[in-house]
Amino acid sequence: MNLGYIKRVLGGASFGKMKEAIGVVHEKSGKNRVLTFFDMLGCSVKYGAGYNDYIIFEFYKLKAAQRKTYLTRLKNKYLVTTLNDDDYSYIFDEKNVFDKKFAAFLGREVLDLEDIDEARFEQFVSGKEFFFAKPYVGESGKGIEKIRVADYASVHELYAYVTDPEKRFGVIEEVIEQHPDAARIYPYSLNCLRVVTLLNEGKPYILYAVFKMGNNGKFVDNLENGGLACHFDLDKGEIIGPGHTSALVNYDAHPATGIPFVGYKLPFMEEVKELVKKAALVVPEFRYVGWDVCLTPNGPAIVEGNDYPAYDFPQLPDADKPAIGLIPKIESFGIKVKK
Repeated sequence: MNLGYIKRVLGGASFGKMKEAIGVVHEKSGKNRVLTFFDMLGCSVKYGAGYNDYIIFEFYKLKAAQRKTYLTRLKNKYLVTTLNDDDYSYIFDEKNVFDKKFAAFLGREVLDLEDIDEARFEQFVSGKEFFFAKPYVGESGKGIEKIRVADYASVHELYAYVTDPEKRFGVIEEVIEQHPDAARIYPYSLNCLRVVTLLNEGKPYILYAVFKMGNNGKFVDNLENGGLACHFDLDKGEIIGPGHTSALVNYDAHPATGIPFVGYKLPFMEEVKELVKKAALVVPEFRYVGWDVCLTPNGPAIVEGNDYPAYDFPQLPDADKPAIGLIPKIESFGIKVKK
């Protein structure tokens, strides 16, 4: 029971935002504001759903039998805290640690700046037009720079830039060559599949996949940076829904290229499934992980692992799909979700 949430609302701490949310629901559905208020509170108690969950999953349209299938914010937090041992979270939070632990899955050269000198750096940049510099810890693409080698007068000047303490870079990575089918839909970013795995009794399962793409000329695919995500069927190897943004704007085709989403196919699906299932076994103390997987001309590679997998985008409503959340699939793997 989400009593803390209710106390915050009734105490005024969150009432302003909740009032805005009620207004959104009223505008979308025409439902009475007072009844919506009490329905939101009821959904918090019964399903662990905050007002944002209520809006994005369109709870105002759903019956109780449908609502209880959704993995809400509190239920997702419960899964994370019960399935993932926090003592091992540093492996996923610290880029250099992750890259060393999962080196066999990365498919590209990645170096920890603390482990190399200028001579080794010169070897790394030799023949490269671009490379990425990333902080040890970060999220949503923050602090990442795509660096053009020719913009610097010498390797010494470039080395001084990436090792400048004020830049706080930790690792450098070669730019991944994307498979043409992954790049075509939006050529300016590394477009990745987010594939979430669950581990139960030593057996890995795939919970869902979405395909993430950049937008607005940006080189990252993060939704917080204006990117889009589509539901993706790994068995069919194709996009099966419209593009969703973090602002809940939907697109039938990519706004930058005009390429339709539904039916767009990607290669190496069996290899993707095998890759993430193998990766899920590397740190068995972490049983719930979201993997960002890119596609190269030679097959899939892991970009990073996320220790707090997103629960919202794979459950966003698509007009032609039944309103069923993730919980039935999770429980089919033998994992119980807090009621």
